[in-house]
Amino acid sequence: MKFVANYKQIKKLCALCASVVILSSFMQQDGKLTLKTKLNYFTVDNIGNIYTVNDEELIKFLPNGKLFARYSNLKLGNITSVDATNPLKILLYYRDFQQIVFLDNQLSVNSDIVSLEKLGYEQTDLACAGANNSFWIYNKQNNELLRFNENSQKVAFTGNLKQVLRTNLSPNFMLEHNGYLFLNCPETGIYVFDMFGAFSKIISLKNLRNFNVSDNIIYFQKDSTLCSYNYKLFEEACKPIPDFKKNLLATYKGNKLYGSYRDSLTVREFK
Repeated sequence: MKFVANYKQIKKLCALCASVVILSSFMQQDGKLTLKTKLNYFTVDNIGNIYTVNDEELIKFLPNGKLFARYSNLKLGNITSVDATNPLKILLYYRDFQQIVFLDNQLSVNSDIVSLEKLGYEQTDLACAGANNSFWIYNKQNNELLRFNENSQKVAFTGNLKQVLRTNLSPNFMLEHNGYLFLNCPETGIYVFDMFGAFSKIISLKNLRNFNVSDNIIYFQKDSTLCSYNYKLFEEACKPIPDFKKNLLATYKGNKLYGSYRDSLTVREFK
């Protein structure tokens, strides 16, 4: 009986320790939520879920900071980029293996893995999600943007952008928003294309690492400030990032400011 009693006490103690570990992974103080987690980079979906990437592992946190799910595929190596524009079909791109994986909102694989090599595109630098379960790639070999439907069939392409735009491109990031693809080239700006691959315009924002788009406004980090640029009205405004420290990676979405270091991520209201 004494052993049983001790066992029950140990079980309660273990449960208590587990709850403390879970609670210590996120803290809320003075309106700021802090997640203690190692990460290389992160992204946020339209309903406030947070996705952090640490090498080959993707972790999903709910808007309240609670850890929800993990995903990794050791066979494919590190995750190059994540696009959670559609939280029901999250795109993971593995550049080293030229593979695209789609996950559902539980971080379970929900379709066949897409091999870009098998599609004939062995030098793909970038990939992002598109409307109606489509996806875009930027193929470095031909300097070309291509869009594929959910069956991996090519439905749109730009042709060789070096010839179309008469300039050399070195893009580092792209996303689709409201029927347009935004291709970021730090040295020259953001190139905008329609759903059929036709060039629309260039937005002269240079030296960006990444950005978010909402309606007609692009949100981006500039040194120690968070900036918004209305590309219809050509208006830019910037605000200082609270508690800014060196190496902070910040983004803005849904009236919230997200900032990350190598071992933590913070969320706060920011209007």
